[in-house]
Amino acid sequence: MRKFLLFAVVIAAMLAAACSKYKYETVAGDPLNTRIYTLDNGLKVYMSVNKEAPRIQTYIAVKVGGKNDPAETTGLAHYFEHLMFKGTQQFGTSDYAAEKPMLDEIENLFEVYRKTADEAERAAIYRRIDSISYEASKIAIPNEYDKLMSAIGANGTNAFTSQDMTVYVEDIPSNQIDNWAKIQADRFKNPVIRGFHTELETIYEEKNMSLTQDSRKVWEAMDAALFPNHPYGTQTVLGTQEHLKNPSITNVRNYHKTYYVPNNMAVCVSGDFEPDEMVATIEKYFGDMQPNPNLPELQFEPEKPITTPVVKEVYGLEAANVMLGWRLPGANDKSTDISDIVGSILYNGQAGLIDLDLNQQQKVLSAYGYASTQPDYSSFLVAGRPKTGQSLDEVRDLLLEEVAKLREGDFDEKLIEATINNYKMQLMRSFEENDSRAILYVYSFISGADWADEVARIDRMSKITKQDVVDWANKYLGPESYAIIYKREGKDPDEQKIAAPKITPIVTNRDSQSEFLSEIQTSQVQPIEPVFVDYKKDMSQFEAQPGIDVLYKKNETNDIFTLIYVFNTGTENDPALNLAFNYLSYLGTDKMTAEEIASEMYDIACSFYMNAGANQSSIQITGLSENMGKAMEIVEGLIAGAKPDEAILENLKGDMLKSRADAKLNQSRCFGALQRYLFYGGDFIRRTTLTDPALQALTSEQLLAKIGGLMGKQHEVLYYGPQKEAEVKSALAKHHKVAADLQPLEKKFSTLLPTDANKVVLAQYDAKQLYYLQFSNRGEKFDVAADPEITLYNEYFGGGMNTIVFQEMREARGLAYTAWATLATPSNANGDYSYYAFIATQNDKMQKAVEAFDDIINNMPESEKAFGIAKEALVSRLRTERTVKDGVLWSYLRARDLGLDAPRDKQIFEKVQSMTLDDVKAAQQKWVKGRKYVYGILGDIQNLDLNYLKTLGPIQTVSQEEIFGY
Repeated sequence: MRKFLLFAVVIAAMLAAACSKYKYETVAGDPLNTRIYTLDNGLKVYMSVNKEAPRIQTYIAVKVGGKNDPAETTGLAHYFEHLMFKGTQQFGTSDYAAEKPMLDEIENLFEVYRKTADEAERAAIYRRIDSISYEASKIAIPNEYDKLMSAIGANGTNAFTSQDMTVYVEDIPSNQIDNWAKIQADRFKNPVIRGFHTELETIYEEKNMSLTQDSRKVWEAMDAALFPNHPYGTQTVLGTQEHLKNPSITNVRNYHKTYYVPNNMAVCVSGDFEPDEMVATIEKYFGDMQPNPNLPELQFEPEKPITTPVVKEVYGLEAANVMLGWRLPGANDKSTDISDIVGSILYNGQAGLIDLDLNQQQKVLSAYGYASTQPDYSSFLVAGRPKTGQSLDEVRDLLLEEVAKLREGDFDEKLIEATINNYKMQLMRSFEENDSRAILYVYSFISGADWADEVARIDRMSKITKQDVVDWANKYLGPESYAIIYKREGKDPDEQKIAAPKITPIVTNRDSQSEFLSEIQTSQVQPIEPVFVDYKKDMSQFEAQPGIDVLYKKNETNDIFTLIYVFNTGTENDPALNLAFNYLSYLGTDKMTAEEIASEMYDIACSFYMNAGANQSSIQITGLSENMGKAMEIVEGLIAGAKPDEAILENLKGDMLKSRADAKLNQSRCFGALQRYLFYGGDFIRRTTLTDPALQALTSEQLLAKIGGLMGKQHEVLYYGPQKEAEVKSALAKHHKVAADLQPLEKKFSTLLPTDANKVVLAQYDAKQLYYLQFSNRGEKFDVAADPEITLYNEYFGGGMNTIVFQEMREARGLAYTAWATLATPSNANGDYSYYAFIATQNDKMQKAVEAFDDIINNMPESEKAFGIAKEALVSRLRTERTVKDGVLWSYLRARDLGLDAPRDKQIFEKVQSMTLDDVKAAQQKWVKGRKYVYGILGDIQNLDLNYLKTLGPIQTVSQEEIFGY
C-alpha cells in the first residue's frame, strides 16, 4: 500500500508539472486534496482549499524547539518566539540606523552581565541596560507587528514553542495574502532583537506562573525520567531560572541564523485561495531566503532500556495524583499506528479498559491514558487520582493491572474496529475547520512523515489485529520498564520565583508609525463583501409535538449529527441537577448494564453528554448519522428506565466530596469560584450549590425523579446533521417519547450584583503570583443601538495584542504575561452591561498593576493611528467572518435572548465604518469612566500590601467555603 501511494504521489507531481509552473505532490484518496510544494530553497508549502469562508488559517512552522536550545541558555527557543513579534529593520522602529548602535550596546552588555558573578556589579550593568533600553524605546514602535496584523484583518495572532517546533499562527482574510506574505517574509528573514529586557519580564511572569502548575511539574519530571540522555528530559521549553536570569542576545541571533532557514521551515495553509496564486506569492517573498546546507542534526546518546521502575516525586499545592510512563520509539516508527490504537483501547472516554474497569466501576477518582507522539521518542502515559483514603500506590497498582491486560490480550477484539470507526469520525470532524486541517500539516512536517503515509493511516490501522496489539504491548509496556511520578500535596521545596529587576517603563510611541505599516495600510485589495446570517433562510424551525420546537440546520459537509435537548432550567432552580446527570451516567437498565451502554455507544461511534448550567440544562447526542436512531434508543432508554443502585450513589457522593475538596487546592478553580462570588454574591452561590450535608442526604429515587421530571417539561431540540427535516421529525416521534402535555418552563437569567461602592474582596491562595479581577455593574440594560460604539471601544482598548491594555500592561511596563479588559454586553435583553479587567502577576507587582489599570481605564490613552488600525481590524473581521454549520443555531439563540430577530454584526458593520476616535472617547466617558469596582484578588494575603488595598475600599476576606458554597 505504501509503495502504491508513493507511486501515486510521483504521478500527481508529474501531472502538476505539466499544468503549473510550480511542481507539487498530491496523494490519491486524500480527503483534503492536499498540495505539497517544495521551493528551490527547500521551503515546504502545504495547502488545502476550503471555500466555506473568505479566510485562511496559516501556520509557519520551524523545525526547532526547546530540545535545540544551547545547553547554557535553555529557554532560548521560547523567548526567541516572543522576540519574533518585535519587528525588523523595516517595522517596529522609526529610525533603525539610529536605534542599531544602542541595540548593539545592549547586546554586548547582556554578554557581560551573564558572565558577571558579583551581584553589585550585575545590578550596575542592568541599570545601564535599562537606561539604554529606555533611550532605544524612544525610537522603537512597540507592537507594530500586531498593528500590521490588525491592519490586514488577521485574527488569532499567536505562536507556540514545544520541544520539537516553534510555530507562528495567523488567521487572515483571503484578500490579504500578498500583504501577509510580505510581512512574514521580512519578519523571518530580518528580525531585530529589541525590547529585550521588558520581554524578559513577561517571560519571567510566564515561568513564575508555571511554578504553580503541578501538571507541568509532573510532565517535566516524567520527561526527565524517561529521557535522561535526550534534551526532552535534560532541559525544558521554558528553561531554568538560572539561564533565564542570564540570557544571551548573541546566542539568539546565532540561533536564528542557524535554524530559521527555508530548508527547516514549512508554510501550512488551509482556506479560501487559489493554489497557484498562493504558492507564487509565497515564492515571491520567501524565495530568496538562503538555506543552511549545514543544518545541525541533534546529537544525543541513545537511551538505555528501563529495566526497573524509575521513581520520582514532585510537590505542589494541588491534589495528589500519580502518572506512569513507558518510553516508545519516535513518531515515524512503524509501530506508531499501533500505539495510538492501544491508547484508545486503554482509554477513550467511553469504553476503554480504564473507562469501564476503573472509572465506571468507581475504583479511582479518575484515570486516563494515551500515547504521546514526538519525533525522536514517544511515550505511553497513564495517570490517576485517588479516592478518599486511597493511596497513590493503590492507584498505581490498578493502572498497572489495566496495562497488563493489554499484554495478556484480556480485552475484546471489537475494541480495535470501534476505535478505528471513532478515529474516522474524529478526522471528519477535524476536517471541518481550517485550523485543524493546517495543524495536521505542521505535525506531518515536524515529524518528517511522508504525507502519503498520513493519508494511508486509517487503511494501515484497519489491518491491525489483536495479536499485533498484544505483541506491541509486550515489547513496549513491560511490567518493570516504566517511570512513575508521584505528585504529592505540599510545599514545593524547589519553588523559587524569579526576582524581577527594576525596569523603567518604555515609551509606547503610540502615534509613531513606520513607512512599512503605511504602505501596508494604503495597499489596494479587493474588498470582500460581508455575508450575514439570515435566520429565515439559513435554518428552519418546526414543531415535533406541542411543547417541543425543533431548530434545524442541515449538515452539508459530512455524516456527523448533533442532537441536543435544551431545557430552560438549571442549578439555580435545582442545585442537585448535575449530580442527577452524573449519577445517571453510572447506571444501566433492565436491558443493558452501564458498561454495555458505554461499549455499544462507542461501537457505533456515538456519544452523549448531559450538563446543567445555572439556568439551562442540556442532553446532547452526537456521532455518525447512520447510527442516530440506535444512539437515541440507548440514551432515551437509559433516561426512562435507569435502574437505581445505592452503592453506586454512595460511591459517587464520596467521589464528589473528594473532587470538591481537590478543587479548593487548585488556583484556577479557586479563582473561578471567587469570580462567581464577585459577580453573583453569596446568596447565589448557596442557591446553586449543594452543601456537603445536602449532597449526602440525596437518594436514588430523588435524583432519578429529577431527570424524569425534566423530561416532562417543555424544551427545544437543536439538530445539526445530514438528515432531512422529515427524517428528524420521524426519529423524534419514534425515540423521544414524552408526555403529550408538557409543563411550560420560562427561561430565566442570573442577575449580576450591582457595584454601588468600591470594595476589595480577598481570598487566600498560597502562591507567589496573584490573580486579580476588577468588576463593575451599574445596572445599565441592553441597548442594541450602543453595540457599535461598545464593540469599537473594546477593539481599541482591551480586545487583543494591538490594544491599549496589552501595550501598557505587558509591553511597556512588563507587569504581566496576560492582561485584558472589556465592557461586556449582557447575554439577554434584561441583563446588565458590566466591566471587567484582569491580570495575573507577582504579589509584589500588585500595586503597580492596580494603579496602571486605574490610570488607563479612566484616562484612556488616545491615538488616531491606533484607532484607525483597530477600526480596520474590526471592519475586516466583520467582512470576512461567516456564521455556518451549527453556529447558525447558536447565533439565533443568542439573538433571541437579546430580543433580536437578526444578528448584531450587521448593524455594527453598517455603523462602525463612519465612527471616529471621538465616538470611542464618548463611549469611554459614558460607559467606563468613574465606575465603582469590586476588586477581587486571589493570592497569599500575608504578602499583599493591605494598607494600599484599604485605599481602594473596605476589605472583605472570604473563605473557601463562602466562594465555593461548601
